[in-house]
Amino acid sequence: MHALLLIAHGSRREASNDEVRDLAQALKHQTGDEFSIVECAFLELAEPSIPDGVSVCVEKGAESVTVLPYFLSAGRHVVTDIPEELQKAQAKHQQVNIKTAPYLGSAQGIIEILIGLSKQAS
Repeated sequence: MHALLLIAHGSRREASNDEVRDLAQALKHQTGDEFSIVECAFLELAEPSIPDGVSVCVEKGAESVTVLPYFLSAGRHVVTDIPEELQKAQAKHQQVNIKTAPYLGSAQGIIEILIGLSKQAS
């Protein structure tokens, strides 16, 4: 089974964390059969942590996990912190193939999305 793990920063504001959880559920419905499992995890300030998120995927039967960083720029979290957390998860689950997708801000369509949002200003 193949899992998708959406990773966000995490917030002290629980409603913000719930937005990420809702996004993960929406991804689950939109990805169809591509990912048998879709979960989310947080770098800090919210649960589950990244290693725990990987563990949840493995407990649900994942043999591979694609990590999707929900970050806008390649700052320290994307370049250093997330890879370090994934190394911890990989050490615990050596039988699982963990790979990382590009972060959100590097996506081809980001300019069009931003322009579309700007047109929605009130």
